[in-house]
Amino acid sequence: MSGYEAVYRRSIEQPEAFWGEAASGIDWDTAPRTVYADGRWYPDGRLNTCHNALDRHVAAGRGDQPALMYDSPVTGVIRAYTYAELLEETARTAGMLRGLGVTAGDTVVIYMPMVPQAVVAMLACARLGAVHSVVFGGFAARELAVRIDHAQPKVVLSASCGIEPSRVVAYKPLLDDALEQAAHRPERCVILQRPQCRADLAEGRDLDWAQAVAAAEPAGCVSVAATDPLYILYTSGTTGAPKGVVRDNGGHVVALHWSMANVYGAAPGEVYWAASDVGWVVGHSYIVYAPLLAGCTTVLYEGKPVGTPDPGAFWRVVAAHGVRTLFTAPTAIRAIKKEDPSGAFAKKYDLSGLRHLFLAGERLDPDTYHWASDLLGIPVIDHWWQTETGWPIAANCVGIEPLPIKPGSPTKPVPGWDVHILDADGRDCPPGVEGAVTVRLPLPPGALPTLYRDPVRFARSYLDRYPGHYLTGDGGHFDDDGHLYVMGRIDDVINVAGHRLSTGSMEEVIAAHPDVAECAVIGVADELKGQLPMGFVVLKAGADRDPEEVERELTALVRERIGPVAAFRRAVVVSRLPKTRSGKILRATMRDIADGRPYTAPSTIEDPAALPEIETALKGT
Repeated sequence: MSGYEAVYRRSIEQPEAFWGEAASGIDWDTAPRTVYADGRWYPDGRLNTCHNALDRHVAAGRGDQPALMYDSPVTGVIRAYTYAELLEETARTAGMLRGLGVTAGDTVVIYMPMVPQAVVAMLACARLGAVHSVVFGGFAARELAVRIDHAQPKVVLSASCGIEPSRVVAYKPLLDDALEQAAHRPERCVILQRPQCRADLAEGRDLDWAQAVAAAEPAGCVSVAATDPLYILYTSGTTGAPKGVVRDNGGHVVALHWSMANVYGAAPGEVYWAASDVGWVVGHSYIVYAPLLAGCTTVLYEGKPVGTPDPGAFWRVVAAHGVRTLFTAPTAIRAIKKEDPSGAFAKKYDLSGLRHLFLAGERLDPDTYHWASDLLGIPVIDHWWQTETGWPIAANCVGIEPLPIKPGSPTKPVPGWDVHILDADGRDCPPGVEGAVTVRLPLPPGALPTLYRDPVRFARSYLDRYPGHYLTGDGGHFDDDGHLYVMGRIDDVINVAGHRLSTGSMEEVIAAHPDVAECAVIGVADELKGQLPMGFVVLKAGADRDPEEVERELTALVRERIGPVAAFRRAVVVSRLPKTRSGKILRATMRDIADGRPYTAPSTIEDPAALPEIETALKGT
């Protein structure tokens, strides 16, 4: 036995030997003698994450290699930072924070757009052993205030504005409003002044970023325990009390470094692009930390898949910077497909250097998979993970052994993740039978050890339902070959006249219709059957179709592929689906609208105006 199966089996049967070897790829101040004890990885090790991301590469003679490629179509700026330049900028920024009294264990809130200084801010905190909490730039003041109160930062790092394709978003008024609402008062705010919109600074509290950094002395790396926190990241869609995922230093560095070569097949010196945002976990893991830990060049893109300026934006970036591995969300590919169904824009660029397209964040429907695969002629790899896990649970690990691709499946569990499908009584489901997707404990390095200031909620949310297992909250099944299928959140299973049906399965059928660009299926209340499925579909550009005719065709398709038990009869054509800024469709909010319940626009929504459009479309049916 060799390849994937051998590596995976060893990771599950001999986890301490496996992760002990993985740790040898990292620089330690104090090498761990103990790999795992009392629920923590590398408990007696000490290290610094920033050193592993920057200093060690410069010391190894690779200071002139590009570390960060900033590409901003919204400002027209493209700039490369070498490892030496990024280290200098980070050390000075860390010195600035140290001068403001920030020390190891203090928290710093980062509320910034997709600019190089956001990456520098994260690394500077790591350099000092401070704990960063990145809040997605442009979040509403109330949501920012809640996170400030929960994280209790000593300093807030922000910018004067963010830039959308059609408007400039002033951040400083949002920050000022948040600080008025918050009970906690940070000692200082440091503001990056952008020329598109300069901010008024509050005397005595606010500092100009450029001036403060220029006056600072560079700071060295502070050694921290492997179990000390690196960051807090509040999960998207947080309501009520904040749910802050904690990431430790040691396990995080080891897992991410290991994943770059083994999951993504990325080598030092290659260009790796995660087209996400630093406000999300993908941005933390695969824009900032993992590529730099691996010695790659990471791309920081301040733009959109379409509209900056056209559906060829991603392909331009890939060609211009020699991207070898692209990682984005299926919703980004669907947006490109909607505007450019024939793929004409991709044909304008030399994409011969692109080796893999990885997709995660939303379920990858087979139609989108086939479109991207046919267009690019390279492996399109669905993989699955969560904010909580920090790195992939299931993937086609191309750096170990490429496995057969099955559309609709993120392939097999990644080494380290002991994935199970459990029924309501906690028993393993046979192949083909859906259940709750869980991971047998212990979770591998890099996964959350707890929730910030809330261990009780951590246990209640993830551990109590199936003792000895971590509950992912997703439902799915294995097939006879051991491929995993994740069909969506457990609460996206609907009950139609006693039959439990997956909305993900119906979405898969609807997405296969030649005129459908993307879709969402929700369960709506029904007096007779308990729930009935309702589809919302966005048609491809140029598909000028009668909505009633589309509805009839989709009803017939679902009846043919799933059967009359699905009772699918309603498909509403809409111009767009309401989504979070990270691309997740707001199915729960759509359910509230369809059921006539009061709703509020979630804090993570991309455009609140999309929700009234759903209301209007439903009234017309």
